[in-house]
Amino acid sequence: MGKSKEPYMGTVKVGPKGQIVIPKEVREMFDIEPGQTLLLMAHPKKGIAIERQSVMQGIASAIFSGKGQEIYPNEPQENLDVFARNIKKTTEGDEK
Repeated sequence: MGKSKEPYMGTVKVGPKGQIVIPKEVREMFDIEPGQTLLLMAHPKKGIAIERQSVMQGIASAIFSGKGQEIYPNEPQENLDVFARNIKKTTEGDEK
C-alpha cells in the first residue's frame, strides 16, 4: 500500500445527501484518513477542488509570510492576501 505516482481518473456518484466517496486509490495517494478535514473550493468557471486542510493552511502561512509570489508568481498580491484570509477564516477552529 504505497502512494501512487500515477494520475488517477475515475467516477463517483453523488448520493441522496450530496455526498461522494473519495476512491481508495486517491485517499492513499494523498494520505487522507477518516475524520480528517478537507477544504472544498468552488469557482463557477474554474470548477471544484478538494485539498487537505493542512496543505491549504500551509499555503496561507506562506502567503502571510511574504512568499505568495513564489507560490503564485502571476497572481497579484492583493488577490493572494484575500485568498489567504479566506483560507484562515474557513479553517479557524477546525481540527486536523
